[in-house]
Amino acid sequence: MSVFYDPRGKSTYGIAICARCSRKMSLTDLSPDPNYPGLYVCDVDKDEFDPYRLPARQPEQISLFHPRPDTDIALTMRGTISQDGDEFITDESGGEYLVP
Repeated sequence: MSVFYDPRGKSTYGIAICARCSRKMSLTDLSPDPNYPGLYVCDVDKDEFDPYRLPARQPEQISLFHPRPDTDIALTMRGTISQDGDEFITDESGGEYLVP
């Protein structure tokens, strides 16, 4: 025996089938699934929105009030960090040492 849906009182006479449970219902009772917008489902079968599908957050543009000025830092041949005006002594083996 066939089951007929009475569309009286609805905004449209359209009849639709849920994409998940395959039940017949009014077209106004279906809505797009949040995770798959092309999939029209009923309220019972609708998934919760997955927040991992959102794009990554962008870093904030924060500037400091009164930042210290940058100082020039140079690398020596051996990879040690020095500031301008530091004096180094090179020994016979090629090592460099900071003069106290």
